[in-house]
Amino acid sequence: MNIQFNPEDYKCKRPFHVEPTNIVSENDDMQRVTDEASAMNKRIHYYSRLTSPADRALIAPDHVLPAPDEIYVYSPLGTAFKVDSCTDGYGKNSSLVTIFMIWNTMMGTSILSIPWGIKQAGFASGVILILLMGILTLYCCYRVVKSRQMIPLTDTSNWEFPDVCRYYFGSFGQWSSLLFSMISLVGAMVVYWVLMSNFLFNTGKFIYNFVHDINVTDIVPGTNGSNKVICPSAASDHPPQNRSVMFSSGNRTGFELFEEWWDKSQTVPFYLIAVLLPLLNLKSPSFFAKFNVLGTVSVVYLVFLVTVKAVHLGIHLEFNWFTENEFFVPEFRILFPQLTGVLTLAFFIHNCVITLLQNNRNQENNVRDLSIAYFLVGLTYLYVGVIIFASFPSPPLSKECIEQNFLDNFPSDDIMSFVARIFLLFQMMTVYPLLGYLMRVQLLRQFFGNAYPSLFHVLILNLAIVGAGVAMARFYPNIGGIIRYSGATCGLAFVFVYPSLIYMISLHRAGQLTWPASIIHVFIIFLGLANLIAQFLL
Repeated sequence: MNIQFNPEDYKCKRPFHVEPTNIVSENDDMQRVTDEASAMNKRIHYYSRLTSPADRALIAPDHVLPAPDEIYVYSPLGTAFKVDSCTDGYGKNSSLVTIFMIWNTMMGTSILSIPWGIKQAGFASGVILILLMGILTLYCCYRVVKSRQMIPLTDTSNWEFPDVCRYYFGSFGQWSSLLFSMISLVGAMVVYWVLMSNFLFNTGKFIYNFVHDINVTDIVPGTNGSNKVICPSAASDHPPQNRSVMFSSGNRTGFELFEEWWDKSQTVPFYLIAVLLPLLNLKSPSFFAKFNVLGTVSVVYLVFLVTVKAVHLGIHLEFNWFTENEFFVPEFRILFPQLTGVLTLAFFIHNCVITLLQNNRNQENNVRDLSIAYFLVGLTYLYVGVIIFASFPSPPLSKECIEQNFLDNFPSDDIMSFVARIFLLFQMMTVYPLLGYLMRVQLLRQFFGNAYPSLFHVLILNLAIVGAGVAMARFYPNIGGIIRYSGATCGLAFVFVYPSLIYMISLHRAGQLTWPASIIHVFIIFLGLANLIAQFLL
């Protein structure tokens, strides 16, 4: 229990005070309280329900508060815990830390597919869509943050957004929010498995070729020189396989055997099972949370890599609004919903934003800090997407060659790309068990009342999760497609429908709903529905 007390914070909740004379033993690990203290606690709880949470009439004034070293928290089990502090339910993070936490949480695998999404939408349309989707998802996120405050006569200080959904929509809101939350987690874990297979394959290939002094040239179109860029999808519409030619004085048979057993889709996805399945079965993956900083390092390094590549490759742009030629795509393309699907997941933080903002020291700055974080996220996506698209060497290669994972446009023997893949591989292998744990907690606790009912239950769930990842890596290793489908699906509920509906219902109950507000929020719901349907039509 880590409750912090700040005597100067007049918004601080008053903890229940147990006088030292009512502590039976202050030396025991479990400090017991007398019946008088227990009765006082019950009276305090009764009085607290006579008024709304916003009414401070029954809160003890500051001058009667005990000293910090005399503060105890009473437990209904009849114990009192001495605490070092007490807070208002909020943390002590500064606005800068809060902004960085939101930025770090949103920056995920979607950044690898942003250049591909811009290519699908067209350069000008892609830039505009990133800006518009950023503004739209920010507004919907703002509605999520404010949703708790619009519930009258109820203490919502510890509520998450699914609790708000349950309040307005009953059991349907509870189970539907669980369903869409599962979709977002499964989508993220599948994308992770596909990417980990990709990064492990290219990393192993680089190490093998380096150790055996093998010079391998991929049989795909590419540029010449030290900053080589390749077009793996040029030969077919399918993801590239192990197509390569070897130039070496070494053992050709050994190389062919390596390529047979080290295949991106046939074998490598199965090798990951031996490492990740045992980690998923751990009761608590808290150890892996210590490596969250790797996510920040990976993103910063990707920005550095993109900048260096752009400096060496230069800018290659040609503006054609609707006509397409051999090397360039038009500024507007009918495939633009593929980018909006990716962006829905790229800007998705709506199911956990309340938790992140609760740790903000200055709650009055929540909206400002959230807006700044969204601005920085959008700026990062714009920078990476625009720079990769603009610097892609056209000619000799077509912009259509930009891959769903832009690192695939750099050969496996590229040193900077090798370092990026190592960073991302290790980061994803530490985050993957955390995602599995979140899914286990939400799903098993809902059905069995326990996040770890037995090893058998957990193993069955984890086998299903791993099986989905292996199947996708084997038969549909297209991260752009997986991201846009899962993003548009979970985004329909958490980004577009629920925030808008809850806002309209709360205004209607307060008698403040107007036609302009109704039209605007119904239109937002329509956009979310159209975004989802378009993913299956294009």
